[in-house]
Amino acid sequence: MDPISPLEQTLHAARALVLADLVAGQVAEPDVVSLVEESVVQRRWWIEQWPDGAPYVAGLVAQDVQDALLERYGRWPLCPVCGSGDPHALEVEPELGPDPHWVCHKAGVDVAAVGSLGAATGGTSS
Repeated sequence: MDPISPLEQTLHAARALVLADLVAGQVAEPDVVSLVEESVVQRRWWIEQWPDGAPYVAGLVAQDVQDALLERYGRWPLCPVCGSGDPHALEVEPELGPDPHWVCHKAGVDVAAVGSLGAATGGTSS
């Protein structure tokens, strides 16, 4: 059996983190998981072109899935911090950087690392 390349390890890790957040939000339906797979395919090409961007892939996949969900279903993930007012989605910070986190800009708080929404929302943790 051939060892898994660093590129594939990075993509598998990003997939796992985003899937953990989808499971925590109870939205990991087959069509939503397909959105993750589509993003991973696109990001494979991206990282092949820019290998130094590997630490950024998890945040980019999370943003890709968030954007695709907004177009098809609505905001995700909804902010668990703000209990009043209009429901709003968390955002990934940094937009292009390592160690991505879900952040509520309305409250100005870091909610959870990408992949750890379950711990922040009382759901399943990764």
